[in-house]
Amino acid sequence: MEGSSELPGFYKLPMRERLSLVAKLTKLTDEEVAAISNTGGLPAEIADRMIENVIGGITIPLGIAVNFKINGKDYLVPMAIEEPSVVAAASNAAKMARAKGGFTVTNTGPVMIGQVQVVNLQDPYAARLRLIENKQRILDKANEQDPLLVSLGGGAKDINARVVNSSKGMMLIAELIVNTGDAMGANAVNTMAEAVAPLVEEITGGRVFLRIISNLADRRLVRASAVFSKEAIGGEEVVDGILYAYAFAEADQYRCATHNKGIMNGVIAVGIACGQDIRALEAGAHSYAARDGRYKPLTTWEKNADGDLVGTLEMPMAVGLVGGASRTHPVAKTAIKILGVRTATELAEVMGAVGLAQNFAALRALATEGIQRGHMKLHARNIAIAAGAKGELIDIVARKMVEEKKIRMDRAKEILDELNAVKK
Repeated sequence: MEGSSELPGFYKLPMRERLSLVAKLTKLTDEEVAAISNTGGLPAEIADRMIENVIGGITIPLGIAVNFKINGKDYLVPMAIEEPSVVAAASNAAKMARAKGGFTVTNTGPVMIGQVQVVNLQDPYAARLRLIENKQRILDKANEQDPLLVSLGGGAKDINARVVNSSKGMMLIAELIVNTGDAMGANAVNTMAEAVAPLVEEITGGRVFLRIISNLADRRLVRASAVFSKEAIGGEEVVDGILYAYAFAEADQYRCATHNKGIMNGVIAVGIACGQDIRALEAGAHSYAARDGRYKPLTTWEKNADGDLVGTLEMPMAVGLVGGASRTHPVAKTAIKILGVRTATELAEVMGAVGLAQNFAALRALATEGIQRGHMKLHARNIAIAAGAKGELIDIVARKMVEEKKIRMDRAKEILDELNAVKK
């Protein structure tokens, strides 16, 4: 970069002028500028209002996972992800699950927690009881902030209060329990938490600092299950192999991190496609996995009396169809239409089923042929593109690397050079 990153008034510039300035400072080529300025299915004027200092957009592939039957209903599932094999794996897993009826998913409802931190208390335990005694006053104040949500059956429903011993001493945490309806709920819950803060100070005699939603949405769980017949997935040996893989994840945190990452491959891909807050989803999932003090799998795998494989998943799923990118991003709105979900709860259930399917697919691959065979076969096309192949040469170079079992950048360039030499 040439010059300083201190750019007074940068945010005031039109989007094109911001990009032009960045291009000048970082010596972008015309081709690079054109790539960044292409916002794809998101109109530039909308992009410029979604976040700050916008200069363009970045597009990742949007695929459709097929074969999903969830609670007796068929779905086409949009998945936005750059990693090869994920969409194919989910589709294949869903096909295998259909033999025993597909996926069954339940939920605990769209309930989120808003936290109000109270410090400088002489009597934190007594203050806790005062909060509980004044529960209705606090709930009434919270619900004044969103009468529409309340009219739809949502709103603040209860309070909880906990005394926490921290490095800064004892503090009292007042928690609003809020039914957020079809919203993810961050804005509504944060507004309520901020509104009740003065009342909480009055009741407790303490000082309020933080007033914010918790992304550990352990009152907003989805529970998905599926039975995979041993015949459909390759026999008893495959079932046992998957159970050994699960036991490894349950016993070892290094393996467990990758086990849960596989689940999130599916969850996050649907989340991106449908305009969800994927950072909140990740934070909630991994916090929930460690809720007992040790990081554990979000799924369980067992063998039933028939020798079939039974998988279950339990995890937080804070998603919404009201507000956020799900309502402002044209592609996200279209993806939700393709999926055909009517409520945030239904979206959460679909995402739970996809997470379970993705985990099954990864474990089955690991227990049989290994994860790389299918993954690298699809990844070969990315390597070919990175090496400079275009058009039909992409598939030719990729196929040659797969045949040779040499899926590497240097080999892709060699093959491409050979093909170009023949053309000349």
